[in-house]
Amino acid sequence: MNNFKQFKHMFSAQLKLTFREKQAWFWGIFFPVILMVIFMSIFSGGSDNEFSANVAIVNENPNPTSDMLFQQISQIPVLESESNDVTREQAEELVKSQDVQAAIILPNSAESTSILLIVNKENEQGVTTQALSGMLNNFVQQANLYAVGAPPTYELQFESISSGHNELSYSDFLLTGMIALAIAQGGLFGMVDLVEMRRKGLIKRLRMTPANMNLFGLSDMVMRLLFSVVQIILLSLIGVFIFGANLYINFPSLLFVFLLGALSFNALGYFFSSICKTTEAYMGVANISNFFMMFLSGVFFPIETMPEWLQPISNVLPLTYFVEGLRESMVYSTSIFSSTLWFGVGVMVLWGVVTFFIGSWLYKSKAIVATR
Repeated sequence: MNNFKQFKHMFSAQLKLTFREKQAWFWGIFFPVILMVIFMSIFSGGSDNEFSANVAIVNENPNPTSDMLFQQISQIPVLESESNDVTREQAEELVKSQDVQAAIILPNSAESTSILLIVNKENEQGVTTQALSGMLNNFVQQANLYAVGAPPTYELQFESISSGHNELSYSDFLLTGMIALAIAQGGLFGMVDLVEMRRKGLIKRLRMTPANMNLFGLSDMVMRLLFSVVQIILLSLIGVFIFGANLYINFPSLLFVFLLGALSFNALGYFFSSICKTTEAYMGVANISNFFMMFLSGVFFPIETMPEWLQPISNVLPLTYFVEGLRESMVYSTSIFSSTLWFGVGVMVLWGVVTFFIGSWLYKSKAIVATR
């Protein structure tokens, strides 16, 4: 019973310290919410819509060939075209000012055999330009077959499948990434109070009392787990009810990934607190680590889209596997018995165990414990 009273008082003290620590609240709650709202507002609105492009079609010298091509191109459903009364000079100005995404110049005579596509130099390698180029290439090939009277033998059919549900979108992808980032930041930035306690000599004095240091660590860990529960609930509600994200949760898998992930990043924060003697140094180390993992761990974009030389770095970061684990358990409803899930969690836990033991060893060494 004495241990329970100790734990209760220590938990209450840890809770008060956390409520007073504005930096922990900002990095743990407000920053992920702000970041998620920004990214979802930018990307989720049009991510589920069909591709479309605004183009100017120039038919300055109407002839049978250009009229036929104009009619055919105008019927492509994803192209929103300007009037064919536009001159080439006007079309080029529209492209330069980015009022349209491209200009299509039709043949000047019935004998001409070329269609010219004009795009803005800044968007030459963009997705829309590549899509338009491929679309017109396919159109020209079909026109060539029609001109020589060759009937089409093969056709391309398209179907997309997912390991999750058909309603999956970028909102679902980003939401789970932001939840993982928020929980990770809670662990990385949440141990700043330990630095202050050590700097003021409070930990040293606490060791001299009958207080059970194991209960002290356990109370801190439980409090941060509750903090992470608040994060996951708040971000899920914002994602689902404001941005229309879809979640298909496997609760045993989610609990498994969440608990081990939160503990692992708490261990990382504990390690940072053991090597830093001031709050400024701690926040600097935590910020650098957070910034590095934020953009290399698949939070905002799939790792497969990154340069090949960066992907091996992403594959050793703990946040990569935490993001994947939450995505598997919250979006794809992956079973807890999945070998892929266990492998990712194993890498993440390895990070947590190693950093925890290094941090514990540093805290016990006299060079770190001594403050004056």
